[in-house]
Amino acid sequence: MAAEDTASTRLGAGRQHLRPLKRRGLVLLRLTAIVFAVLLFCEFLIYYLVIFRCSWPAVKTPADAGGLGTPEPVLRAMFLADTHLLGAVGGHWLDKLRREWQMERAFQTALWLLQPEVIFILGDVFDEGKWSSSQAWADDVGRFWKIFRHPPHVQLRAVAGNHDIGFHYQMNTYKIKRFEKVFNPERLFSWKGINFVMVNSVALEGDSCDICSGAEAELLEISHRLNCSREQEHRPQECGDRQRLPASAPILLQHFPLYRRNDANCSGEDAASPDEKYTPFKERYDALSQEASRKLLWWLRPRLVLSGHTHSACEVLHGADVLEVSVPSFSWRNRNNPSFIMGSVTATEYALAKCYLPYEDTVLTTYCTAAGGLVLLTLVHAGLVASPFHFGWNMLRKFKTTPDTSLEPLSFSHCSFTMRPVVKLSGSKTLTKGMGDLGKVFKLPDN
Repeated sequence: MAAEDTASTRLGAGRQHLRPLKRRGLVLLRLTAIVFAVLLFCEFLIYYLVIFRCSWPAVKTPADAGGLGTPEPVLRAMFLADTHLLGAVGGHWLDKLRREWQMERAFQTALWLLQPEVIFILGDVFDEGKWSSSQAWADDVGRFWKIFRHPPHVQLRAVAGNHDIGFHYQMNTYKIKRFEKVFNPERLFSWKGINFVMVNSVALEGDSCDICSGAEAELLEISHRLNCSREQEHRPQECGDRQRLPASAPILLQHFPLYRRNDANCSGEDAASPDEKYTPFKERYDALSQEASRKLLWWLRPRLVLSGHTHSACEVLHGADVLEVSVPSFSWRNRNNPSFIMGSVTATEYALAKCYLPYEDTVLTTYCTAAGGLVLLTLVHAGLVASPFHFGWNMLRKFKTTPDTSLEPLSFSHCSFTMRPVVKLSGSKTLTKGMGDLGKVFKLPDN
């Protein structure tokens, strides 16, 4: 009997020891689930929730206007700029990890949800291309194709920026060829009857250097071909037997924006900050020179210009009808609210829409809130802090049980009266019995 009591006592003690362990295990499981849910939301789901709201803009076609004939094919093009993949010299590993993961998730989510046909990157693809070694360049290129991987039927093209090949005084033929080996060197790209001209704007210095002269000669040749496509019926002999281009005004893609004084007339939530808007632009550094801008507009006669470099959004009208759109940076490293441009383009028309990516401060605020909640739960479990639910419940109970002192009881301190016995008689008469002077008479109801 004593042995059985001892065994039951030990069993009860063992169960008592297991209860705290089970409780700790449940708490640990809850904390792990919260951490997993926050990571899933901030690193995956938020990109789908934000980019899902974006849609391709509708573009007018002759068929929409009641015209006859085959409707023009619409090309879905995505334009992004200034990805600035960090290099081996100035890039901290944590900065690389955070920013590159953000761009990878944003790009892959947009690719899956929006299904673009062609993607253009408007320069400054890399941050340290202007001085990186051959090995560092190869590493950067490998990371780029990992982040911006895409199906074979989707084309990706890029123009060179000052961070890819250096400014005019830093660039050389080796850096340009190295960039063009990764990205198609073709300057004139035509698809679905639409002409895109991809300009090396860094080379438009106008000082007759070998690279600059070659770039201008190449643009003059493209201008001649475009003019032939527009006027091939009127001047067939001048154009010869060369391959004909679609008779469509081109879309100009470059890194540096065309000349403008500053961003004072730019508006929108992703425009330059008020401190930067009125800062004058330096020609050949912040924007192309006036001379180079005039040459491009005169030689190519574009219907639309898209550029990068400023990291901020802007829309500028050149002349009467040539719109230039400066595309903001695609990276959190340059903007809290990065974005890209979606274009529905035909041979004669275009429509543009902007798609914002998740804000960096939204993600950081979510992480900070979750971290604070985890710390509070841990302290409550350890008994160092009272549970806020229990604390609130106890305060509510205390409030309910506390008498309301706002309503004071009736005070008789200013009333002086004597209670006297009342003798009830028949009818409605009342009498008082007692001593003293005038007393208070209580009238009794009739029977």
